[in-house]
Amino acid sequence: MKHNIFSYTIAYFVLFMGMLSCSDNFVDVDSFDENSEDFFNSEEDYQSALTAAYDLLQSTYLNVMLGEIASDNTLAGGESATDVPGIQEVDDMQHTPVNAQLRDIWSWMFAGVNRANYIMEFKDKTDFPGKEGVLAEATFLRAYYYFELVKWFGDVPLAVDKRLQFGDQDIVERTPKAEVYAQIEQDLKFAAATLPVTQSEIGRVARGAAQALLGKVYLYQEKFTESATVLEELIKNGPYDLVTDYATIFENEHENNIESVFEVQYTDEEGAGFGCLQCSEGNVAVGFNGIRNYSGPVFESGFSFNVPTQEVVDAFEDGDSRKEVAILDIEAWAAQNNGVSYVEGYEHTGYYNRKYISRQGDLNTGDANLTNPNNYRAIRFADVLLMAAEALNRGNISDLRAQGYLNRVRSRAELADVTSTGANLTAAIYHERRVELVGEGHRFFDLVRTGKAAQEIEGFTTNKNELFPIPSIELELTGNRWTQNPGY
Repeated sequence: MKHNIFSYTIAYFVLFMGMLSCSDNFVDVDSFDENSEDFFNSEEDYQSALTAAYDLLQSTYLNVMLGEIASDNTLAGGESATDVPGIQEVDDMQHTPVNAQLRDIWSWMFAGVNRANYIMEFKDKTDFPGKEGVLAEATFLRAYYYFELVKWFGDVPLAVDKRLQFGDQDIVERTPKAEVYAQIEQDLKFAAATLPVTQSEIGRVARGAAQALLGKVYLYQEKFTESATVLEELIKNGPYDLVTDYATIFENEHENNIESVFEVQYTDEEGAGFGCLQCSEGNVAVGFNGIRNYSGPVFESGFSFNVPTQEVVDAFEDGDSRKEVAILDIEAWAAQNNGVSYVEGYEHTGYYNRKYISRQGDLNTGDANLTNPNNYRAIRFADVLLMAAEALNRGNISDLRAQGYLNRVRSRAELADVTSTGANLTAAIYHERRVELVGEGHRFFDLVRTGKAAQEIEGFTTNKNELFPIPSIELELTGNRWTQNPGY
């Protein structure tokens, strides 16, 4: 049984669902007397609220899945062309403002913002030793959720140290993403300056996570000097490093290892139903990614979504030791193991996202497709190295140092060093990000931020599909005062 910050979520679930509903946007948000003396009277109250703020990280399984499916790395898959229509629409770049999965991302990320802001709204009510650390964790979480919202939707309502509640739809406006980014930067700087290098409780954010996310936020804005500075500081001062064996990274027994800068913690202790997937304590994406009607060794069955394309399989260089870790070739696997059987799903390519499919023995309780305990490795040290390499190269700072960071990643994969410079080095870094991080939800946003989405993603429309549509219900609740994203 894993014991970490998420292991204690359920104890507070009823309390916080009463205060901060499942959706936590302008729909179905309960109000309560913010002058109440019933809460934030002790350290335990603040820690309980912080646990609830962490809890919404578990719903980011959907962000990860769709970040791959929207890209050229994977296809939607599933049982048929009508299996979860919202996922199929994103795959085909035909999504609309009524897409259910996009509304989930909007709602769940704002739920996380609201829960973090709930703590900050009452940050001055009660003092206790270590309170600054609690506030730093809350500001990191607010930054993390807002970064997801900006990536997906662009301009979004910005609330700082106060909750967005029902009634605010009459006054709140979408904030330009530049201002949202500025707040994200401010939150992450505070978190990085305040958090400890390591935490005693698994799952709590530490200083390195704030530094890494700050470097990523800078990179997304093409602030290359700032990005390189913070990422190189993290690389040099640790405490992170690449694990020796890439094959171990995504196995349950190797969670929270030296390469893990930030992981979303999952457990199999509590189940959920399809009516409230965000209520699951497990990694729902793992079940969705699994092999349909599988029987055989090592793996468990699943719903055959998010299937890798032949193109991404072919992107691996000859001799790249990561290929078989990242991609399961089900036909080759069946040929090697007697008694393997499975059913081909929709858009069957013959490949599965091996990093995040169920293994036998994963579960103690619950539905195997909803409560898988496999953590999401949200920020890995390999990602930090590649981001630093990109910032150094694209910022014309140092191709030599960029090569060094890139080649640390390649050496582990048993590949030759890259010696190119300039634009050729940039292309090599982009390529390395694709094969190193395949299946981890980054590809779509990498293509968008580097201006390559239109040439790589079938159906992608320039000046439209860089962002996803604001859910129509949100526009309606504001009396259509907000402007929809272009093209929708």
